Amino acid sequence: MLAEKLLLNVLIILMPVFIQSLFFENKNIRKSPYLCGVFQSISVFLSLVFSYEEGGLFWDLRYVPLVLAFLYGGPIAGGMVLVSYLATRSFMGGDLLLGYASGFLATIVPSLFMKKFWKFDAKKRIRTAVFVGFWPTFVMLVILVANIIINEATAEDTNRIMMNVAIFGAIQVFAVWVAVILNESLIEKEMMRKEILRAEKLNTLGELAASIAHEIRNPLTVVKGFLQMMHKQEKGDNYYYLSLVLTELGRAESIINDYLNFAKPQFEKLEDAELAKLLTEVTLLLEAFAAKEGVQVNVQLEWGVYVKTDRNQLKQALVNIIKNGIEATDEGGEVVISQASAGDYSYIVVSDTGKGMDSEQLARLGTLFYTTKDKGTGLGTSVSIKIIEAMGGTISYKSEPGVGTEVTVILPSKKKTPTEEEPRIDLPEIIVKEA
Repeated sequence: MLAEKLLLNVLIILMPVFIQSLFFENKNIRKSPYLCGVFQSISVFLSLVFSYEEGGLFWDLRYVPLVLAFLYGGPIAGGMVLVSYLATRSFMGGDLLLGYASGFLATIVPSLFMKKFWKFDAKKRIRTAVFVGFWPTFVMLVILVANIIINEATAEDTNRIMMNVAIFGAIQVFAVWVAVILNESLIEKEMMRKEILRAEKLNTLGELAASIAHEIRNPLTVVKGFLQMMHKQEKGDNYYYLSLVLTELGRAESIINDYLNFAKPQFEKLEDAELAKLLTEVTLLLEAFAAKEGVQVNVQLEWGVYVKTDRNQLKQALVNIIKNGIEATDEGGEVVISQASAGDYSYIVVSDTGKGMDSEQLARLGTLFYTTKDKGTGLGTSVSIKIIEAMGGTISYKSEPGVGTEVTVILPSKKKTPTEEEPRIDLPEIIVKEA
């Protein structure tokens, strides 16, 4: 009878997941801690109502909604469920002191893990939730053992209670595991939907940008060619003005090339390039800019690691990433560039002590025309992401307002001994460390 009641509780616990997937899909309200608190409060109430009573004890899965509420809804949802549990338990009567004690003890471990929970990836969140699900079983076991000792229960009663604890623990952990798996599948589905929408937007913008940029570049090339001829022949007052016009045309051409790169990065010459050497060259290029902004650049390199790439394209992506970090950092701040390899991949981490970004800004990062700068188009970041992805690599951003931003670039690489023809480049005024 106990197993049947507990399995009914499992269905009650899974009910909120099914309701959210059916009626709250693609809605921001699904992420609300209050909605989570309401659903899990209903679950804890129904679990107590349909509990199995034996020997003055209520056997049910009331602790599972508590665990899910604290881990997935945070302190607000967890507090709502705890209050609902205490109110329902008071209404049911029985040994209230034991019920209150077990309820408060069961919330200790989930409340400790709730802040770290969302820093884990999906697999680790599942393992953490299952581990936390063991805690209420342990609490129940300790309370029942104490109850057996105090009341001097018979051997038959002790065996029966221990069997119930074993059944209770197994089904409770199973319920937590199934509920977490379903919750994670909903989260993954939502992330995939957002990624598909983002990819569609980028693809549309890319095609539009490529078609417009291509059409503009042709007449611009003709105009630039004639102006260069006039510039060579001009020796009067118009020489200065023609120089300015050619400079601005060159800047316009550079922007158009960025749009074309965004649509489809063109790798003109693929070769094995030493990553540490490329990073050194990029850092040297940005040395004067960093000094002007009053930002210290520290570099940690691992030599002998090579990537298959177009040097100019990869340098463009790295310049954009590092320059963004310098621009986001206040005077006296620091930008750290570290490079290391593991297996067949190389990791480049660019971290700054700048103003950082919130979750909404991070979600929009890489979208064409979106930027956190006062002046900018967001094109540089979009192009950098496209170049890294075209190389078969990945780029990820982690940021916190007021703390700074960390950009991680992962590229396919291989190790080999550097040749004498490719000497290392020294960075005289920038701190360089060997990895």
